[in-house]
This record gives sequence, structure tokens and C-alpha cells, in this order.
Amino acid sequence: MRGKKVQMKRKSRKQRRNENGILFGSIILCIVTLCAVTICLVMVFQYRAAQIEAAEMRDEIARLQENYTPEEVETMIASEKENAALQASEETEDAMLDRMKELMLSGEGAVNMLRKFFPNEIVLVDNTQYYFFPISDTLAKHSYLPENFILTEDELIEYYDNGELVSHKGIDVSRYQEKIDWQEVAEDDVEYAFIRLGIRGYTEGEIKEDDTFEYNINGALDNGIEAGVYFFTQAISVEEAEEEAQYVLDAIEPYDVTYPVVLDVEAVSSENARTAELTKEERTEYCIAFCEMIRQAGYTPMIYGNLKTFMLLLDMEQLEAYDKWFAYYDTELYFPYNVRIWQYTDTGSIEGIDTDVDINISFGNFSGE
Repeated sequence: MRGKKVQMKRKSRKQRRNENGILFGSIILCIVTLCAVTICLVMVFQYRAAQIEAAEMRDEIARLQENYTPEEVETMIASEKENAALQASEETEDAMLDRMKELMLSGEGAVNMLRKFFPNEIVLVDNTQYYFFPISDTLAKHSYLPENFILTEDELIEYYDNGELVSHKGIDVSRYQEKIDWQEVAEDDVEYAFIRLGIRGYTEGEIKEDDTFEYNINGALDNGIEAGVYFFTQAISVEEAEEEAQYVLDAIEPYDVTYPVVLDVEAVSSENARTAELTKEERTEYCIAFCEMIRQAGYTPMIYGNLKTFMLLLDMEQLEAYDKWFAYYDTELYFPYNVRIWQYTDTGSIEGIDTDVDINISFGNFSGE
């Protein structure tokens, strides 16, 4: 008898579990059904609302057609479109103003702010005047990727391609760097140096060799640093440009100059500068005269300048054949066209030089070409 009672109790528990399962399933089914009904009702209400809105629109159109001529209706529709466009324009303007305010508060400055708003133009300011130059489709562009430029702990810029360092560290010096210890410079991994060879005076026009030219070029070469030279031009004729080129060629003849021979083209702020009234066409013509003489002598000609040089003083279209050395002191290269060397700071620090010094990054090793 006890065995039968136990069996009956077990059967009763099983029945309760079945009943609980049926109850739970019923609740779930009710919830699913309720959700489906709710969704259907929402869709019906939305459909009904859309029908009402469409009917009201038809009634409004009919009312307009009853009270106005077709021409008047067209005028009102055009007016509404214009109002809608104006509202959208105002919203866009508000967004732009907010963005401008954000950039100004971040300390970007007006010029950098404008450059972000006009990515298809080169923006520069000179003597409080702003210039906007559309990026030319005919000039060759560089392919350097911003994310491949790395700023090191020593505040040096390096360029990597597929994880490999492909740029070269260099400096340019003149008498302003005073007495340089070239052995220490070489130990600081400087691969090349541009030595200022000389200048032409901006008032009298006299050509003068840099006081430290011979010392610097000998010091660089004796310590395994490859050398290029640069000359600060103030030529006001083709004849003077060719005179400058010949002066440079005569001066470098005893030396193993493997890096480019550079014409330094910069505006002089003095009102009595002899080049103050030169046109863009004239400066460009003199650059070509200098560079062609350098090329014919077997050296690599190059033009040095900044944004003002290349956008305001020279005609880039006529100088496509010559390498460019670009001066721009910011952590991002702001120039779309081909440059072989970027001078990214004039306050660099190099072992063996007690003063600030210009530091450059070179894309390609000229001596290996």
C-alpha cells in the first residue's frame, strides 16, 4: 500500500508541472498576441493619419484652385519652396557659425579655421590680406599621408611607409649658427646639410659670400654629412640671375656637392628692396635662368620658399620641372604640390649647434639617385 501511495504522489506532481507549463505558454501567447495587435493598431492609426493628411492637402489644393488662378497657385508654391530653402540655408549658416566659434575657441586661429572650411583652396594671409588659390589640376601633387608623419619625443618629424622609415634628417645653416661642431652634428644622425653659400644685397645688389661657408661645407663633408648649398637671390634681371648661378658654380667647384643647389626666393619686407616691384612673371623668369645654368653644369637645381613664395611671388605652372624645398612651420604639411624637402621648424635643436637651427625632412636621398 505504501508503494502505491508514493506512485500516486509522483503522478500528481507531474500533472502539476504540466499544468504550470500550459499556463506559462498561455501567458506568453497572450503577450505575443497583444504586441501584434498593438503593432497593427499603430500601423492602422499611422495609415489613417496619412490618409487624413493627404485628404487635407487635397482639400487645400482644391480650395486654392477654387480661389486662385493656376498662375497664382504656382507663385505661392514657388514662394513656399523659397521659404523652405531659406530656412535650410539659415540652419546651415547656424551650424557653420557654431563650427567657426568652436575652432576659434580652440586656439586654431583665423587662417587655420579658413583652411578647414576651404579644403579645395590654398589659403594664406599676407599683410592682413587674405588670399584663396584654387588647387590646380595641372600641377603634380605629392602623395604623403598625414598619418605617416610621426613626431618623435625629440620633436623631430619622420615619415614612414608601410612601417619603414623613408625620410632623411637634415639641417640648413649659415653664419647665424656661429661656430658649429660638425662631429657632434654627425653623431646626432644628421644625414645632410644645406650650407648658405652667399647672398645678393637687397639694396645695393652686391654679391657676398657667407662668412662661414668654407668652414661649414668642409666641416660637413669631413664628417660624412652630405652637402647642398643655397643662395639668397635678389636678382632683378636674367643677367643678374645668371651671374648668381655662375658665382655659385665657381664657389662649389672644389667640393663634392651631392645634394641640390638651391635658389632661395623670399620677399624682403623693406620698402627700398630692389626686388620690391618685380612681377610674378619676372621672378619666375629669373628662377628659370638660374636653375637652367645649374642643371647644365650637372647639379640638381631646387627652389626654396614658403607659401607666399610659391603662391604670390612665382608662377608654379612654369616651374614644374624643378624640385621644391618648402618652408612651413607646423606639424602638418599644408601644401598639396610636390615637394622634395620640407623645412618644418626654424627653432630646432641639434647637438654641436648652440643656437636654434632649421631642421628639414627629405623625401628621397639625392646622392643615391
